[in-house]
Amino acid sequence: MTHTTARPRITDDHRRALLATRHLLTPATRATTSEQVADAVLGLHATDPASVYLTVAARMAAPSTADLERALYTDHTLIRMLCMRRTMFVVPRSLAPVVDASTARAVAARERTGLLKTLGEQLGYDEHRLAALEQEVLVALAGLGEATAAQLGEAVPELQQKIVMAPGKAYEARPRITSRVLGVLAAEGRIRRGRPLGSWASSQFRWTVAEPHPELPADAARADLARHYLAAFGPATTEDVKWWTGWTLTATRKALAGTEAVDVDLAQGQGHALPEHLAAPADPGPWAALLPALDPTPMGWRGRDWYLDPAHTTELFDTNGNIGPTVWWNGRIVGAWTQRPDGEIVTAALPGIRLTRDARTAVTAEAARLTAFFGDIRIRPSFRTPLEGRLRA
Repeated sequence: MTHTTARPRITDDHRRALLATRHLLTPATRATTSEQVADAVLGLHATDPASVYLTVAARMAAPSTADLERALYTDHTLIRMLCMRRTMFVVPRSLAPVVDASTARAVAARERTGLLKTLGEQLGYDEHRLAALEQEVLVALAGLGEATAAQLGEAVPELQQKIVMAPGKAYEARPRITSRVLGVLAAEGRIRRGRPLGSWASSQFRWTVAEPHPELPADAARADLARHYLAAFGPATTEDVKWWTGWTLTATRKALAGTEAVDVDLAQGQGHALPEHLAAPADPGPWAALLPALDPTPMGWRGRDWYLDPAHTTELFDTNGNIGPTVWWNGRIVGAWTQRPDGEIVTAALPGIRLTRDARTAVTAEAARLTAFFGDIRIRPSFRTPLEGRLRA
């Protein structure tokens, strides 16, 4: 007789309880350092500079811009990388070699191929000429210590050459090659972003020479990253892992097979969980959070039905799949928030959601924490989502 063992079943409540504590979203689990936050969520989305600070602030007991600046620019314990899904992340330094070998290396190779194709077609570059230009940039940057793109353009005049983007289109542009060349050097981990020119919300920054990452075998690195992902975001489906990493389905399945994950049943179908996450977690208690645009928590899974009603997706995401600022209550997205030009933090519940008095009180308290963190700083989102746009207006 053949006996079959049923897969463990993990409920949505189980997943929401894990999310609350592992992502440091309850008052009792808040962090004391920026490194603890980055470890908890594996990486901070860094496309929008302000999101990095707001992601950390939402999870710290005493939010501090100085602490994150220390980690980024003094101790270098957090590293900014172009990696998963060709997206900018800030990751723990200990994880940077794994991210580099598993995802960033392939992204950088595609970036280099695209740059060489453009420079070759428009300016007659080949690999040797591009390499010579890059070496001149690295020498100049080493001499300067740190420099803006404009300063590097003055030090290396060849960077001021222009290319044509989208020729013949209404949005045709003729930018200098500076940002493209620096972008490839950064993707390869040869240079890195330094301190911003303005406030912590500024998108203008300086460059400095970076230390190279130790090289790891790609297959082993993918398995290691898959395990880290499940530690932070599991249980999760194969599609979740594939989407978050940007890997092919074959690479995703191979990476998951290299972890100690076990198959489980989720409300969304078959998934994967680490053994330590099978037991039902303790009730985290009530909690509220105001998370920024592109926060790692709402952007952690491809399948979001267990924390976001699909009917509300169009209110919170732009047409490119970027999520705006969200209001959370007990493991579900229940609304959105924005900062108005006068500094006021305003929130609104999603259509059809009525918050209890306790929920409204907790959300108001989080808005006050966020207001205190902003101080005199004002931000403008890099992209607009429908509900956030209506709130701002």
